Amino acid sequence: METHNIANLFFEAAQRHPNKLAIIHGQQRITFKALEEDILRTAKYFKQHGLTKGDRVLIFVPMRIDLYRIVLALFSIGAVAVFLDEWVSKKRMELCCQIAQCKGFVGITKAVIFSWFSTDLRKIPIKLKIAAYKKYDVGLRHELILACGSEDTALITFTTGSTGTPKAAKRTHGFLKEQFNALIEEINPRVNDVDMPVLPIVLLINLGTGSTSVIVDYKASKPNKFKPQVIATAIKQHKVTRITSSPFFVKELSKFIVKQKLILESVEKIVTGGAPVFPKEAALYEKAFPDAVIQIVYGSTEAEPISSVFSKALMAEKETALTRGLLVGKPYHNAEVKIIPISDKPIAINTLDELVECKENQVGEIIVAGPHVLKEYFNNEVALKRNKIVVDGKVYHRTGDSGYINTAGILFLTGRCTTLFKQNEVYVCPFLWENYLQNIEGVEMGTVLLKDAKVTVVLELNDAALKSEVEHTLSASTLKWDGIVFIKQIPRDLRHNSKIDYEKLIEKLK
Repeated sequence: METHNIANLFFEAAQRHPNKLAIIHGQQRITFKALEEDILRTAKYFKQHGLTKGDRVLIFVPMRIDLYRIVLALFSIGAVAVFLDEWVSKKRMELCCQIAQCKGFVGITKAVIFSWFSTDLRKIPIKLKIAAYKKYDVGLRHELILACGSEDTALITFTTGSTGTPKAAKRTHGFLKEQFNALIEEINPRVNDVDMPVLPIVLLINLGTGSTSVIVDYKASKPNKFKPQVIATAIKQHKVTRITSSPFFVKELSKFIVKQKLILESVEKIVTGGAPVFPKEAALYEKAFPDAVIQIVYGSTEAEPISSVFSKALMAEKETALTRGLLVGKPYHNAEVKIIPISDKPIAINTLDELVECKENQVGEIIVAGPHVLKEYFNNEVALKRNKIVVDGKVYHRTGDSGYINTAGILFLTGRCTTLFKQNEVYVCPFLWENYLQNIEGVEMGTVLLKDAKVTVVLELNDAALKSEVEHTLSASTLKWDGIVFIKQIPRDLRHNSKIDYEKLIEKLK
């Protein structure tokens, strides 16, 4: 049998560790063997209801055991799993549905009821139930685990953003294998690990390597419902050895641990990514988990990982981050990273010699190529031309991030290209200000932007009583600015609740 089908990574792990716990979620437990049987039953259910290789299936299921049973069953029969973020609006959801043109739909009861009020969801011909698989027997493996080519699509996810045509990231079986290999090198999962993954793709990696995963009820889109006590208790109860999650999750958990003076001695490693981590946050992580190895991974939906850095190295950059940029580490060995001049236009070239690159230490746009870098989008030629540079058979992804590579080959980040603005013909990088502002006592988050042609500092305080002190600190600094605006809360991204949503912020300040 061909081994390109990404589901085979799980089935092989299940053969090696049949009686080992695969996933723990609240009071639910499931072993690799039991999950394998449920996946095969689900695959048979899907086939019996008319799903075949290449069919796209929209999934509305939260992060829980059912989600991975359904996804791996779809991978097994060669169908394509299509994901939308839980916080997506009805309008954007319907736009995504029009792009994906799904044949099947599977969702929790709430999603099924929601689908009754959506014309685009009602058009999907095959509606599937969450628990209907239970009445099916396991069936013949060779009929349910199909051979897939490396270029066959396995997964479609939509990148963040609220305007324009959504970008559907098209992940093939071959691409997922390369991405898994890359992340496995960075995360270094071990069979005896008990991981608490908040990032969904990491749980798939755990299932493919034999690690146990502990799911906690956490929604980045609802930060006010974050329950650190419940999470800390779960870590102790299940002796969690690794946490892989967003910076917001690690930050809020670390705050709680430090405040309560807890010691979670089982945690040996923390891997976080998806949003920038500044030296101040890294110091907080270290204080909360002094005996853990803490790694920050830089990447994007289309290229994960690009580079990584350990928290102790990042902490050493505290005094220079405003002038040097945010240290994100040495590029991953299979990632070919280049810096090109910032431009908002598509780049079409015939040979690599035509690609204009920035000099060492010169700020430009970060582009990356490699076997784990997404090569195309689904049904979106505009996004393909804008975000990819195809030359000599190689595809470079334009990250949209600005940064530079120093003489030692280390990558530094200076923020989103679209947020940079010029002052006296020199780029001002709001991202670098954000690191400086975060280190002022009383500031929860801050940035700088051009408002009415004036350099304006925007601040969110965590202690309103320190407003005067914050103003004095800024006045005494060498930074040049024209005004300060204090707001109750700076808008964050909905996926990780860690990055500033500049579009919403600008709209809020009008």
